Amino acid sequence: MSEPLTLDVREELRNGGEPLPRILKAVASLAPGQALRLLATFEPLPLYAVLGRKGFDHEAMCHDGKNWEVLFSPQAPRPEPASPAAPVSKESCAGGWPKPSTYLDNRGLEPPEPMIRILDALEHLGPGEVLEALNERDPVFLYPELQARGAAIHTEKVGEGVRLLIRRAG
Repeated sequence: MSEPLTLDVREELRNGGEPLPRILKAVASLAPGQALRLLATFEPLPLYAVLGRKGFDHEAMCHDGKNWEVLFSPQAPRPEPASPAAPVSKESCAGGWPKPSTYLDNRGLEPPEPMIRILDALEHLGPGEVLEALNERDPVFLYPELQARGAAIHTEKVGEGVRLLIRRAG
């Protein structure tokens, strides 16, 4: 078995950064059977569900009350990702899309919670189903994650926020 990949996001968190895209990219780069060792400034509770759905168990340890070490270990070999569908451009019309089957109101939530909720909900959609989400701001870090999953997206400005329609690939 190979050594875990270590990803230290503590400095990024201390500087107010958003490490979720780096974490998800690191997970995607793991070799079959390889674990991820994450170093953070807090226990990443929402990440447990996100990576759990990707087939990872976790073991967390707190060091000195402010530094966390979490080992995400694969439960089983990861399946090959499906070839992504071409995403719909953000400027395109949502006409012809199926009615959303899931709704999320992410207004009032601090990043990265809206992104985590959307990616989590996307995992529960069936192929071709649509998720509607209301966000306070344009989720720029979400778009590459959706594209990597082959999801199509339509966004539109509504009032002070953004309405997202996201269709799962398939």
